[in-house]
Amino acid sequence: MAQYKGAASEGSRAMQLMKKREKEAQELEFRRKKIEDDLKIDKMENKFAVHYDAIEAQLKSSTIGLVTLDEMRAKQDTVIKEREKKIAQRKAEKEQKKQEELEAKRAQKELQMKQIRALSFLSNEAEDEDAEETYSDTDTDHGDEKSCPPFKKAKIGKNPDVDTSFLPDREREEEENHLREILRQEWVTAQEALKNEEMEVTYSYWDGSGHRRTLKINKGTTIYQFLQRCLESLRNEFGELRTVTADQLMYVKEDLILPQHYSFYDLIVTKARGKSGPLFAFTARDDIRITSDASREKEDSHAGKVLLRNWYERNKHIFPASRWEPYDPNKTYSKYTVSDKVK
Repeated sequence: MAQYKGAASEGSRAMQLMKKREKEAQELEFRRKKIEDDLKIDKMENKFAVHYDAIEAQLKSSTIGLVTLDEMRAKQDTVIKEREKKIAQRKAEKEQKKQEELEAKRAQKELQMKQIRALSFLSNEAEDEDAEETYSDTDTDHGDEKSCPPFKKAKIGKNPDVDTSFLPDREREEEENHLREILRQEWVTAQEALKNEEMEVTYSYWDGSGHRRTLKINKGTTIYQFLQRCLESLRNEFGELRTVTADQLMYVKEDLILPQHYSFYDLIVTKARGKSGPLFAFTARDDIRITSDASREKEDSHAGKVLLRNWYERNKHIFPASRWEPYDPNKTYSKYTVSDKVK
């Protein structure tokens, strides 16, 4: 009998649908069998075990007639202990089974590794076996003498004639790190000693005219701490400073307004320079713009000015405050200047 098969695409689609239905039917059959195995009951007394606790069911089956409360409690304790013992035994059996499976897998893996080694190092193993046989022969010949130490393979290491400095070496890295730490500690100790060194700073309280003073401080002192010390020494002489705090003061050195969080140590170590002289020298003999050429590099510097911030706000359009600007460590002053115009 002739049948209409249709197009080729429809035939392949029908085959895919049939395979899909067969696969779903197999999955349903597998689930059904699994449910039957889970709900399977071995004995009649365990028919309703799903609905009752295992311990309670065992108590009911083992208890006949009337019993006292103490006997009931004793039986209950016995049943609970037996139940716990069975659970622990099952757990131990499962763990033992898992351990056996792991050992079997490990043994199989070791066997595979031995087979791989046998393929790649067959000649070396044969030589080792020959050496062991010769050693055993000599040992049997000299049985009365003291037993010799077992034969040990020579450890394969680096060739001393080859430069291996470019290769990673843990011992060399540990030595280098230890040396770096020692040098770091020495540097930190040296810097702390430098910060604790005492120096004399010449400054001038500026209120339109200069009032020069000197103060001894450590090199690690910050500008804010320096201004506090200046304020303590100047407060009795100048009435306008009696109600002022260090936050309201400014320190101007070489026509640069220095931030209060900087320390003298920072300026000395970096050898910072200002518009009209070095910032790392704090002793002043004479005004270098009067006695010599300011465009030349010299260690002599001006005395730093300590002044009120509100005085600067009122007079910043008048010389010398018109030349002052905030300190920028990234800015380089290639040539010292006397006026605002660089020659």
